[in-house]
Amino acid sequence: MKLARSDADIFTPDGTDPVRALARTTHLCIGAHQDDIEIMAHDGIAACFGRTDKFFTGVVVTNGAGSPRSGRYAALTDADMLAVRRDEQRRAAALGRYNLQLQLAHPSSEVKTPDHAGLMDDFAAIFNGCAPEVVYLHNPADKHDTHVAVFLRVLKALRAMPRERRPRRVLGCEVWRDLDWLVEADKVALDTSAEPQLAVDLLKVFDSQISGGKRYDLGALGRRAANATFHTSHATDVAGAMTWAMDLTPLVADETLDVQEFVAAHIDRLRSDVVQRIAALS
Repeated sequence: MKLARSDADIFTPDGTDPVRALARTTHLCIGAHQDDIEIMAHDGIAACFGRTDKFFTGVVVTNGAGSPRSGRYAALTDADMLAVRRDEQRRAAALGRYNLQLQLAHPSSEVKTPDHAGLMDDFAAIFNGCAPEVVYLHNPADKHDTHVAVFLRVLKALRAMPRERRPRRVLGCEVWRDLDWLVEADKVALDTSAEPQLAVDLLKVFDSQISGGKRYDLGALGRRAANATFHTSHATDVAGAMTWAMDLTPLVADETLDVQEFVAAHIDRLRSDVVQRIAALS
């Protein structure tokens, strides 16, 4: 397997040939940074964990060199942090028994550059090498610029594929803005109750972030628990943990759909729901 950057990292925890591993992928997550996969796609990780018929592949797009740091990581250079974060992602992949872990190592500046040749070549190689049942992406309403840029570049790559090879289910997941604001009809509920200890352990792998001052472990797990509890007001909880997702499949299936209008329509439905409820009870 050839990727655009010489410092890209290809890792198969069970030693399978990477090309073969990519080809058997059933669940694919493409995240901007190390630990994004573990925050947004536990649904897919758990679905494939310990299975011989389902295979989870993770892709991290950026190199992680610009991460905030403090404590024992405060003195690390960007080059040092890059190595630490690459190793953490590898350890998460081994712990979660991922099928394949790719780290493309692109700087965020390249991701934010539309049509960057190396990045788009990498995405083309990935999607030409696999036919996943479900793809997990950042959602387009996320408030992190790099996350939104990754989503847009991946969407363009998916739309460039022949229609018959485009994935049948594409989900935009929560990271830097949750999706509790979606009206109920627009929410895709992902039950993330399975493998609860694995969920904890995967997030704790990223010590450079947790010890460095960002408690993603507490935040991500707390959000999943809150989503499950506040899912419905008139019934008992049906899951111990839940992640909300936005169905992005229409954007992939129909390249004439405008992304801004697609997201704006979701916001408009929330506005209408709020206004109508107030009016009905006034």
